Amino acid sequence: MSAPSGNPVPSAPPSYEEAVGINMNYPHPYPVPGPGQKPDGKGMNPPPHMGQPPPANNPITVQTVYVQQPVLFYDRPVQMCCPSCNQVIVTRLSYDSGALTWLSCGGLCLLGCVGGCCLIPFCIDALKDVDHTCPKCGALLGSYKRL
Repeated sequence: MSAPSGNPVPSAPPSYEEAVGINMNYPHPYPVPGPGQKPDGKGMNPPPHMGQPPPANNPITVQTVYVQQPVLFYDRPVQMCCPSCNQVIVTRLSYDSGALTWLSCGGLCLLGCVGGCCLIPFCIDALKDVDHTCPKCGALLGSYKRL
């Protein structure tokens, strides 16, 4: 078969520039200094965020936070750190009449102790609710309800 008359058959393979498609008339994607010129630095260095550590002129401050476990309050004093004054304290107890005190009084009334004996539960701390306060700043820290 013969080649069409409109297209000549190449006698040598194309050059590298022709094969890759580099056109010498277009500008280069990166600035290339001409012969005898010094590079001006534009585009020669990578951006500051690539491969370079951040400037170390500002020290990093670290804040340590201690998380205190929830304190369970019962009818005994508790040693803890007061959230109000940040002092390590042993709680001060105070007793208040609560539901168990009133139910005990009502039960004694139903049994017939109406002559003043029904008021005995108000004299017994084991039947009252307990409030825990800070002895230094007086803040209410928690309560223990009997019922």
